[in-house]
Amino acid sequence: MSDELPKEARALVLNAATGEYAMETLPVVEPAQGQILVKVLRANVCGSDLHMVRGEAFATYKPKPFVLGHEMVGEVVAKGPGRGVDSRGTPLRVGDRVTYAYHTGCGHCPVCAAGKDHHCIAALTSVLRECSKAPHLNGAFAEYYMIRDRQAVVKVPDDVSNDLAAGCNCALAQVIQGLKTVGVGISDHVVIQGAGGLGLYATAVAKQMGAKQVIVLDAHDARLELAKQFGADKVISITKNADPRMRTMLVKQATGGGATVCVEVVGKAAALKEGQRMLQRGGRYLVMGCIVPKDIIKVDPSMWVGSNISLHGVSLYEPQSLLDALDFVAKNKDRLPLDAMIGKTFDFDDYEEALKAADAFGADASTVGRVAIRIGESEAG
Repeated sequence: MSDELPKEARALVLNAATGEYAMETLPVVEPAQGQILVKVLRANVCGSDLHMVRGEAFATYKPKPFVLGHEMVGEVVAKGPGRGVDSRGTPLRVGDRVTYAYHTGCGHCPVCAAGKDHHCIAALTSVLRECSKAPHLNGAFAEYYMIRDRQAVVKVPDDVSNDLAAGCNCALAQVIQGLKTVGVGISDHVVIQGAGGLGLYATAVAKQMGAKQVIVLDAHDARLELAKQFGADKVISITKNADPRMRTMLVKQATGGGATVCVEVVGKAAALKEGQRMLQRGGRYLVMGCIVPKDIIKVDPSMWVGSNISLHGVSLYEPQSLLDALDFVAKNKDRLPLDAMIGKTFDFDDYEEALKAADAFGADASTVGRVAIRIGESEAG
């Protein structure tokens, strides 16, 4: 191993079988062919991290201990052979800041062969890689992370801060992938269920894609005000309009018969029963927030068939969506209140407080800023 590289690094490891997590020391290995070793600068606490800590993300399969976290930005420390450029073809050098896809497919199944490796089951479970096996450092809550040879990576522009770049490789890239999948265009009336981080990103991206109208629903006035700043044409309070039938009527009135696209980013399966009624005939339903197994509802599929409604479940993203996410932030950082996505930041030693704060934030849900953990960056960041 190079004398310049550390031999070990601290990492926050979750044992899914017991539900316990703890700081551990893991080996740092030299990057192999196509790999990049990065120093993690900052990592956000995503809602899915909390689902994993609570055990809600695992139906029957309990992965072996793995490093928590996936939403991050890092600095290139060492490169393996054959990895001299990022996914745009821009030269990569030691010291460059990068953001990178946290997932990769297996590379040899039918969906990977079709160029859709974000559909691969291995991509979905790639955040759960066993940390006892090399390259060990496969999660964001660690001092170092090993980017594998098939993971997308993109250099961060100098004028994009760490805190804005950290959210690109999960929340924003996911939203961009979803809206591209359902094909938002200039004639679309888009309804977004939820004005959290994903919902606000979806609002801004849908408007940038040319949506004729974007309507956002949420329970909190502060979030709805933010949604307006992100480009929402109309907001509907589910607190002030407690009857779902009233909310559906308001949507139909505003759209002249119903939304062409409905986007679920609430994370509650019950929202689907309401959302499908807000769609006009031939509408498209994008579901991205419901990731907890066994959150089940009864549905009447004849509504989808009779109304020609298409349902799109979207998880993870193509490499281009990551590049688009970083471009979106670079283009809009002075136009949109993207700083609202930045929540309280904790030092790595205070990881327990960070997870508790993120959990409390999820329960409160009146603000949208992601709790973050400062790992390899200075407080000046």
